[in-house]
Amino acid sequence: MAVDPVKLGIVGCGNISSIYCENAQRLEALDLVACADLIAERAEARAKEFNIPKACTTEELLADPEIEIVLDLTVPKAHAQVALAAIEAGKNVYNEKPLAVTRKDGAKIIEAAKKKGMLVGCAPDTFMGAGIQTCRKLIDDGWIGEPIGATAFFTCRGHEIWHPDPEFYYEVGGGPVLDMGPYYVTALIALMGPVRRVTGSTAASFPQRTITSRPKYGKVIDVEVPTHAVGILDFAAGGIATVMVTFDVWSADLPRIEVYGTLGTLSVPDPNTFGGPVRVWLKDERKEVPLTHGYEENSRGLGVADMACALRSGRPSRANGDMAYHVLDVMEAVEDASREGKHIELKSTCKRPAPLPMGLLPGTLDE
Repeated sequence: MAVDPVKLGIVGCGNISSIYCENAQRLEALDLVACADLIAERAEARAKEFNIPKACTTEELLADPEIEIVLDLTVPKAHAQVALAAIEAGKNVYNEKPLAVTRKDGAKIIEAAKKKGMLVGCAPDTFMGAGIQTCRKLIDDGWIGEPIGATAFFTCRGHEIWHPDPEFYYEVGGGPVLDMGPYYVTALIALMGPVRRVTGSTAASFPQRTITSRPKYGKVIDVEVPTHAVGILDFAAGGIATVMVTFDVWSADLPRIEVYGTLGTLSVPDPNTFGGPVRVWLKDERKEVPLTHGYEENSRGLGVADMACALRSGRPSRANGDMAYHVLDVMEAVEDASREGKHIELKSTCKRPAPLPMGLLPGTLDE
């Protein structure tokens, strides 16, 4: 179904912005018309690289009456500030993950948008890719029976090894819980529905980190946040998941995500990617399942395009603000549970996002 493209402006032209710019130009629901950054040269470089009509300041971008969606790709601790300014300017806003660095700020974004009649969206949108959509179909079609549990693991030794500007990963708003947790928690919600109760434990195993990437090789970073976290999630529909995210592990041989059902086990691909492989174990038989949906390649920006389609049609968007706030609530609850030594009953919830249709044409989200 053809969509009247929604004019998009990007705030934040750092490392992640390149793939968003590339994909925005092939998703038919989006028309990327402007980009902004605190460092003007970054915005100008992105505009030149991707033939974006305008490189400007954030204030100029927010004042542009043509722009309907602001894509906020700033560092996490700036997400609330940029999102609230965009909403105040009458723009719909889509944040890179997480929605905000605290529940309080996340709630402000959701409340402000509702008052203004604006849509809120948030990464990750990887759950909309071929891999996890195939897993969703297998669960919905009953391949593994009723889900009763899941495990999810992200392990690495820290982003200072490879990222050119890794400091923010160890500042408030960073750490594996808010940085990598959204991929895993969002995928689990897409597959198993919202969470009702959380407990967990967290630790900061190393008080300082030394950058070994360029151009900041040798700089020492003070660690402000937990870098190893384990959570137990009880789902509203039943089932319990164990989730571990860490920047403290050199290597491991663990699955990314597995979902355990009454009839079998589902192996879910890396939720930080869009493709496969997808595998199922049914009794003693193990098989790889062909992907049932499109968007197997790196398709960051799908959630923004889906939001644009929702804006035009009035249907709910999939990577929406209510789910993003619920994901934030789950992740904060893991840290709260560790600090307070108890289970946390969640006050938030969300709807399980609708599956994507099969057989979509490249660049489209609706039949």
